[in-house]
Amino acid sequence: MLPKTAEKKPATEEVPVDGAVKAPTEGEAKPEAANEPAPETPVEPAAPAAEPVPAEGAPAPAPPAEDGASSAEGDPPADRAPPAEPAPAPEPVPEPEPPRTPTSEPVGLCVDDISDTTVSLKWRTPEHLGSSELDGYGVEYCKEGSDEWVPAFEGLTERTSVIIRDLPTGEKMQFRVRAYNTAGPSAPTSLAQAVTIREIMQKPKIWIPRNLRQTLIKKVEETINLVIPFQGKPRPVITWSKDGEHLNPKQVSVRNSDTDTILFIRKSERKDSGKYEVKLQIENVEDTASISIQIVDLPGSPEKLKIMDVWGFNVALEWKPPKDNGNCEITGYMVQKADKKTMEWYTVYELYRRTNCVVADLIMGNEYIFRIYAVNMVGLSLEPCFSADSAYIQKTGFEYKPPTYKEHDFSEAPKFTHPLVSRSVIAGYNATLSCSVRGIPKPKVTWYKNKMDISNEAKYRMFSRQGVLTLEIRKPCSFDGGVYMCKAVNTSGEDAVECKLEIRRKYP
Repeated sequence: MLPKTAEKKPATEEVPVDGAVKAPTEGEAKPEAANEPAPETPVEPAAPAAEPVPAEGAPAPAPPAEDGASSAEGDPPADRAPPAEPAPAPEPVPEPEPPRTPTSEPVGLCVDDISDTTVSLKWRTPEHLGSSELDGYGVEYCKEGSDEWVPAFEGLTERTSVIIRDLPTGEKMQFRVRAYNTAGPSAPTSLAQAVTIREIMQKPKIWIPRNLRQTLIKKVEETINLVIPFQGKPRPVITWSKDGEHLNPKQVSVRNSDTDTILFIRKSERKDSGKYEVKLQIENVEDTASISIQIVDLPGSPEKLKIMDVWGFNVALEWKPPKDNGNCEITGYMVQKADKKTMEWYTVYELYRRTNCVVADLIMGNEYIFRIYAVNMVGLSLEPCFSADSAYIQKTGFEYKPPTYKEHDFSEAPKFTHPLVSRSVIAGYNATLSCSVRGIPKPKVTWYKNKMDISNEAKYRMFSRQGVLTLEIRKPCSFDGGVYMCKAVNTSGEDAVECKLEIRRKYP
């Protein structure tokens, strides 16, 4: 740095950046040819620019200030200025966010139900949802006269109905609901007046379904499941009875809830038929209703079927109804006939209402029997009722008597029409002996070997087809040789034939 020659900051001249020469300060001697511009020092492209040489008697130039800045004391700038930095790009201006608005308050807040410790509330969604979608609802309550609102549950709910539990019995409580979105809660909507936490008594009322207002008809072993809805608060006392007596818990089960009662019978029986009565009672108020159940079954058989008259091609029948009608009305009878020769049954009347009828168009000379089934809404009786006697349809005109002939005797003693033939067979190969016989009645055939009965021997098989008799010997050996005889016997006589069988050894 050069010494200050005056208190006033020295003035400087603007010179080119590269190769500039310092101007002399005020009071210093100017070198010769000061009015002429100083020669510039050549600068190599790859090397830094050379410092200019001051004129004789001129003060030495001051060193360059750090960061290319002038010294605080007014020193002249450095010989070479630092390169200029590029101007920073302008930052984008963010668009202003639209203002967020909360939803309007929920609509139609009211009490849906109330008990000794709970309150059921419901409401409708707000009319205006604000600037964003609805996040949920917050429900709060407080005692009447207090400003301390307590959340009914943690967080928000998306439903428009809630049940608040564990409330103090008998207290008057106020409730309010807020709708929430990203802008925050809406204005609260509250009940018009405080609610007393106490169950309001509701008179018991039984609602009988339409299908149970008439007699319920079920078949034996069918399941009975009666659901009887009712209303009443607090929960009423429910009592079932049948024909004025208590139900048998082994046969009938009852299940009750807050809104209905169920009567259940897994497999119904005839004895389950009757009038069932259900009674609801709340303190001194009660309501009753009755249901009639009819269990039906197949009917019994009709009784005492009789043939009352036979004329021409017609037969008049009469019978009595069954003692057991299956616990329902007998709708008719099925009448059937059968010819005693074939015993094939044909239906004459499928559903006949009376207990007497006439069976017509029978065949002359045939004898008939009859049977009747009882029919109800379940079906036919398991067993029919048969007529005690038969009806013979007489032929008209003279009676034909066929001539009598002496029966011819066709019996014949057994006689062999083809005898047995002696044979010689090789051991180890099956052999057969054959003959044929005739006789009336059919004769009984017996085979013998050396006069010994071989009918039950496992080694032999006997066949008889249209009078041809065959004896098969399975894999004979030398011991199977001998005399074989076939004997036929019937009531008219007997006959026999025989032959010799020789067994030869196998050749090697």
